[in-house]
Amino acid sequence: MDILVINGPNLGMLGVREPEIYGHTTLGDIVVALRSHARTWQQPPTVRHLQTDSVSRCIARLAQRDFAALIINPGAWTHYCYAIRDALAALDVPIVEVHISKVDQREAFRQINVIREVVTHTISGQGWRGYLEALDFLETQLAS
Repeated sequence: MDILVINGPNLGMLGVREPEIYGHTTLGDIVVALRSHARTWQQPPTVRHLQTDSVSRCIARLAQRDFAALIINPGAWTHYCYAIRDALAALDVPIVEVHISKVDQREAFRQINVIREVVTHTISGQGWRGYLEALDFLETQLAS
């Protein structure tokens, strides 16, 4: 079983970009932690990862539909990208939207979320550990 993790624009700069908001943990550190955490499952999934700043690359990856569940941090796409929203709406797997910061408590433009209504669950403001929380949520979803 595969779980796909997609990180959108600028998330490749985690650990360097605005560490006062996003912390010092890199995206590579998060992927290692996710894969390690997944190995604690009774039947460990394979965690696949894509970071892209390209909407078309993200949509093309989603269209492959070769995963049992999805964790996505859409970054700025959250606030305006109906193309990503439509690609997510076409999926029939559990989807967890993750945001490192509390986007609902930040700038007004970040409070717009075009994705939330098409995901199964949203985790916001838990720092990088929100990804692990997403994985735990998916474990219960996939077990039922």
